[in-house]
Amino acid sequence: MLANLPGGAAFPIRPNAAAAPASGIVEVFDYGRNRPGLLPLWVGEGDRPTPPFIAEAALASLRDGETFYTYQAGLPSLRAAIAEYLSRLYAVPVADERIYVTGGGMHALQIAVTLTAGAGDEVIIPTPAWPNFVGAVTVSGAVPREVAMRFGPGGFAPDLEALAAAVTPRTRAVVVNSPSNPTGWVATPADLAAILDLARRHGLWIIADEIYGRFVYDGVRAPSFRDVMAAEDCILFVQTLSKNWAMTGWRVGWIEAPPVLGPTIVNLIQYSSSGTAVFLQRAAEAAIRGGESFIAEQLARARENRAILLDAFSRENRLRFAPPDGAFYLFFGVEGIADSRALAFRIIDEANVGLAPGTAFGAAGQGAFRLCYLRGTADIAEAAGHLVDVVRRL
Repeated sequence: MLANLPGGAAFPIRPNAAAAPASGIVEVFDYGRNRPGLLPLWVGEGDRPTPPFIAEAALASLRDGETFYTYQAGLPSLRAAIAEYLSRLYAVPVADERIYVTGGGMHALQIAVTLTAGAGDEVIIPTPAWPNFVGAVTVSGAVPREVAMRFGPGGFAPDLEALAAAVTPRTRAVVVNSPSNPTGWVATPADLAAILDLARRHGLWIIADEIYGRFVYDGVRAPSFRDVMAAEDCILFVQTLSKNWAMTGWRVGWIEAPPVLGPTIVNLIQYSSSGTAVFLQRAAEAAIRGGESFIAEQLARARENRAILLDAFSRENRLRFAPPDGAFYLFFGVEGIADSRALAFRIIDEANVGLAPGTAFGAAGQGAFRLCYLRGTADIAEAAGHLVDVVRRL
C-alpha cells in the first residue's frame, strides 16, 4: 500500500516513510533560530567545540591521504580502542568482534531496529523518551508502543507491570535508555535485571542506549546491562562519540552486538552508508584513547550547572521536577500548564530561552520541558532567572 503526500498525488511513497514523525524539537528550534542573545538549551549538546587534539587527528589523516574506502565494520584500530575502553569502564572483557562502527548513534539505532523489527512488529518504548526511538521504529515499518514511566517524589521510574502488559505476540524488542534523555532517570541494577527477565521470558531483544553512561552524579558510571547479562542474552548496545567528547557534528558511533551477527551488520552498513570515513574514525580513536580529562571537565561542568538549576527552581513552587541522576538535562513541568508546546514558543518570546517541549518526547511528556544544561555557568544562571520570572508571570 502506498501513501500520498499532501497535495502530491503524483508522488506516492511508502506509508512508513510518510508516517515519519516531525521533530517537536526542531519546530521550536526553527522558531527561535538566530534570535540575538537567545540562550539555546533545546538540543542535546553543549557549547564547547571538539577538543583540538581530536580535530588534529582528523586533519592528519586527511593530510596523509586517507580518503579511500575502508573496512565496513570500522578500522581495526578503532574497534580495538572501543573494546579496550568498554572493558576498562565496565570491568568485563569486550571483544573487538562485538564492535561495528557507524555514522553516529542514530545510524547504530537504525541498524538495531532493522535487525529486530519490521512491518507488523511492535517495539516497546518507555516514555518520555528521545523522539528518534519512535521515529526509527516507525520508519522501519514497525509500531512503537509507548509505555509511560511513573513519576514520584524520587523522580521517574519504569512501570514494570505496564511494560509486561504491553507485550503482545507481535512484540520484538524493548528500548531502554539509561541514563535517560530527557528525564535524567538512571536505571538501578534491579531495574535492569527485571527488564532483562521480561525480555528473556518473551524472547525479546533489548536495544540498550547507554550513551550517557559517563554522565552520572553518584559514582563513576551508570549501572549497565553488562552488570546483569549473560553472553547469550539478546542485547544490542547503541553508542556515539557525540556526548562524551563533544563530537555531535562528526557523526561517529558504534553498535555492539554478538559476533555471530557481524556479517549481517556489515551488510546493513554497506547498504546504508558503505562505511564511516577514515579521517572521522581517526578522530574517534584519538578521542577514546586520550579524552578522559575532557570527559572529567564535561562532568564537572554539568554537575555545577545542575546545582544552579536545582537551587533556582526550588524557589518557585509552580515548578515540578526531580533532580536528574544522570545525563545533562532537567525535565520539568509547570503547575497548571497543559500545553508545553505553546509555552515553549512563549518562553522564546518572553525569556529569550530555547527549551524542548515535553510533547516531543511522547504523550507522557505533555506539560513538561527539557532543558540541556551542558553550557557555560553564566548562561545557565541567566536562563534559570529568566525562566523563573516567566513562570511567576503566568
